[in-house]
Amino acid sequence: MTSQMAGFFVGKGVKMKNYDWKYDYERKKEKAYYKEQKSQGFRCSHCKQFVLINDFMGTAHRNHCNYCLWSKHVDLDKPGDRKARCHSGMKPIGLTFKNEEYDKYGNIRKGEIKIIHFCVSDYIISTNRIAADDNTNEIFKTLDSSLHLDKKIKTQLQVEGLRLLSKNDREEINRQLFGKI
Repeated sequence: MTSQMAGFFVGKGVKMKNYDWKYDYERKKEKAYYKEQKSQGFRCSHCKQFVLINDFMGTAHRNHCNYCLWSKHVDLDKPGDRKARCHSGMKPIGLTFKNEEYDKYGNIRKGEIKIIHFCVSDYIISTNRIAADDNTNEIFKTLDSSLHLDKKIKTQLQVEGLRLLSKNDREEINRQLFGKI
């Protein structure tokens, strides 16, 4: 005699009936989001520090740790959409400027600093604005380590139109982080 109850051992195997994986996934994702909002933060999956979400961080959407700068692959199309299914760790691999453009005099105008993240599972590259409470030592460590990136990743960055910052950009990074020096 076999039973069709979901999740119960029946004889030598397990039989599942009418189980909707997508619905369960969406419910878990929604619960995690509300838990994050209720606790006003989240625990970093890399360094395990508790990361606060508040008005002092200077950004509306946070999915990276302000201690180690690692992120979580949660956004798919735009910041805050939380549509990605991956949820793997995203390593900070470099820095870039948002919206670099030329002014009317031909001088390059640099936008705000963004962290370039690389998903360790599906090799997707994304960028995140730095937050006001991000660890500046980690920002500079990320800049220094980006000088030794794999050629394959540097090519991927160029294809995606991201300019990897170098030690020549250190003065502008200092200016943006600490003001006029």
